[in-house]
Amino acid sequence: MSQRLREREALVYSVDSFAEQYSDSSLLGGYLVTSRARGGRRRANVTVVALSKVRLSSRAIEMPASPIRRLVPYADRAKARGIKVYHLNIGQPDIETPAEMMNGYRDVNIKVLSYGPSQGLQNYIDALAQYYGSVGINVRAQDIMVTTGGSEAISFALDVVADAGDEVIVPEPFYSNYAGFAATACVKLVPVTCLAETGFALPPKGEFERAITSRTRAIIYSNPGNPTGAVYTRSELEMLASLCAEHELYLIGDEAYREFIYEDDTEHTSVLNLAGIEDRAILVDSVSKRYSACGARVGCLISRNTELMAAVLKFGQARLCPPTVDQLAAMAAVQVPDSYFTAVRREYQDRRDLVCDAIAKIPEAVCRKPGGAFYVVAKLPIRDGEEFAIFMLEEFQLNNETVMVAPADGFYATPGKGKDEVRIAYVLNCDDLARAMKILAAGVEAYKRK
Repeated sequence: MSQRLREREALVYSVDSFAEQYSDSSLLGGYLVTSRARGGRRRANVTVVALSKVRLSSRAIEMPASPIRRLVPYADRAKARGIKVYHLNIGQPDIETPAEMMNGYRDVNIKVLSYGPSQGLQNYIDALAQYYGSVGINVRAQDIMVTTGGSEAISFALDVVADAGDEVIVPEPFYSNYAGFAATACVKLVPVTCLAETGFALPPKGEFERAITSRTRAIIYSNPGNPTGAVYTRSELEMLASLCAEHELYLIGDEAYREFIYEDDTEHTSVLNLAGIEDRAILVDSVSKRYSACGARVGCLISRNTELMAAVLKFGQARLCPPTVDQLAAMAAVQVPDSYFTAVRREYQDRRDLVCDAIAKIPEAVCRKPGGAFYVVAKLPIRDGEEFAIFMLEEFQLNNETVMVAPADGFYATPGKGKDEVRIAYVLNCDDLARAMKILAAGVEAYKRK
């Protein structure tokens, strides 16, 4: 032990006011602070003992910060200065949750909120099978596992197909939480880069084949894509399916944005409707975006592989059960009419067109109009997306207003990729979006002059 540490451990303070501020035992700046009362009055006889630092796990250290949320403190400080911030950084829709779902919450009449089945409420599972059948995906109740949000479905999928040190291929840019779930599963994500100039279409089969190693266990993708909004064609997904069949891999399809496809001549192809991989296709899904209900933590994992589903159930048993009340509300939401989705798609399409038209007017910007979801990844004439996002929150404002975007490098696994790109979520009404895009364009010009 060093002399300095011995001195700190033996350090005694004689300041009455110091002792009065703290209880008998407190932590102050990484030291244990203790004091004693003498003669009915608290007197300072305070010993400060240096505490050893406890090691964190490698998973904790390697867990990536969210590119969507990591700049929130900058936005909070901007708001504290009286600046209005238009949030284009996070996929929190402003569309009202349908009345059917909200009434599902109000109609709950439970005297004891007890544990539910680990696989989910049977009535809700039956309703889900009905929903999937209505969109052309035929599954049985035993193929469905209800999860605590789509996030848990993704986590379960990675856990069930891969061991620590295994690899999962992912087209990048990708949903940033894939990296977090891979880190907690000790799985390595192997990226295959898609390009803004092609609208983030999947690269040729050969690029995926070059990414396959002896440790590869699966390919994961989202369709429509978060963060890109890309909608993969059937031929693109059949290419992935053929790879999985040839190399004995699982194919994990994240279909949380299935309802949000905007072109009449574009159809959604589910991973469960791809031929030749019936035993290795895994669908992960969520009610969050479908019903604008991000706070309802209900998702599901679906596979026709009975052995896989039995293994997933064991993960579900370890966390006991998904939330009962949210399942009841989600069950009511299955009755939402098609007219709801028609109106929502029309609104999002108008917003998409507004955003993409505004980006097209920024010199040197690249943004192909996406076919689905409610995001765009735009390549802008900027040096660094995070630096630009911070600049917009700390240094730039137009008439006391600014915008917050998500730096796109956090959606890539390849170092250096996406540095000149940002993700924009068009989750504001058209008037606010028009204002936000005007501010963004002015901010890009100001940033270039720095």
